[in-house]
Amino acid sequence: MLFELICIFLLSFISLFLMRKLAKSIGLVDKPNQRKLHSGSIPLVGGISICLVVTQYLAIRPETIQQGSFVYLVCIVILTLIGAIDDKIDLSFKIRMAVQAVLSIIMIQAYGIELNSLGNMFGFGETSLGMVSPVITVLAVIGAINAFNMVDGIDGLLGGLTIVSLGSISLLLYADNHISLAYFCIVIIVAILPYIMMNLGILGRKRKVFMGDAGSMLIGFTIIWLLLAASQTRSEPLLRPVTALWLIGLPLMDMVAIMIRRIRRGDSPFKPDREHLHHIFQRIGFNSHQTLAAICLLASLFALFGIYGEFKNISEPVMFYSFIAIFGLYLYALTHIWRLTCLIRRMLRKERLDVIHNENT
Repeated sequence: MLFELICIFLLSFISLFLMRKLAKSIGLVDKPNQRKLHSGSIPLVGGISICLVVTQYLAIRPETIQQGSFVYLVCIVILTLIGAIDDKIDLSFKIRMAVQAVLSIIMIQAYGIELNSLGNMFGFGETSLGMVSPVITVLAVIGAINAFNMVDGIDGLLGGLTIVSLGSISLLLYADNHISLAYFCIVIIVAILPYIMMNLGILGRKRKVFMGDAGSMLIGFTIIWLLLAASQTRSEPLLRPVTALWLIGLPLMDMVAIMIRRIRRGDSPFKPDREHLHHIFQRIGFNSHQTLAAICLLASLFALFGIYGEFKNISEPVMFYSFIAIFGLYLYALTHIWRLTCLIRRMLRKERLDVIHNENT
């Protein structure tokens, strides 16, 4: 396994270097604008590279996903292709969502993954979704894809949050003795590592790459596919649906809160802006690396609580209403974000002045 993972890591590196040159030659690059403050044109090849590596791996080892590997591959290839086209010519969000919905239906029909039950999430016994199950499943897939798409705002963040979610899922799958699926999560994590290194500029700013919509859609689809497979496809699911909420809690909260705020302003919920969690941290005064560390730490705490709740069998209503309470606090904070950021900056400034005063005296 170690030798195989090393090969996957190297293959991902090679793929990124080759795709960078191709992307520059065809204009598949991200250029700075009013919202995107990076310098220079950056190749949007992270997602394409990961798709190539995962596709090659599953072509050699289809048994890793015990059933449905072909359907999964078809879905991620289509999503990567649509994402790359969107990166190139900026497709309408309606087209992207239509494709995501169709692939969700394919997943339901071909593989049988469907959100049938929410468990005892609300405290009134098991909640079965019945006839609306396919509709809720499609919405869940679209929601997860767009949640990971929206968090891709600063270097390393999408990769970091992906590692948190996939690492948590892998741990739970391994604990339930589903080794092959847990290993598949590790394969994807290893395939993402070279992208993170190049995205953060560890190999030099000239070799920097971005994930692009191709990658964020692939990652979002993969994570929701794994969560649905683990929580819905067996008589005794590997994890409870409420646990899945905590494993992708931070991207999900950020997406829903931002969309609610946009709707309140009378804007489209899909209209881009600079009000995500990473923007808030930067507004307070954190630099990009501090923001990355802080958000990944928060996401890890969410995931750890979900894992702890699963292992200790904490009541599903307690876990669900705790999640809702935290989301309510986050939404309130986002609604009053200008006051809060000003207050925090004043406090930090006062603390720095006190430190300077103490040093001088």
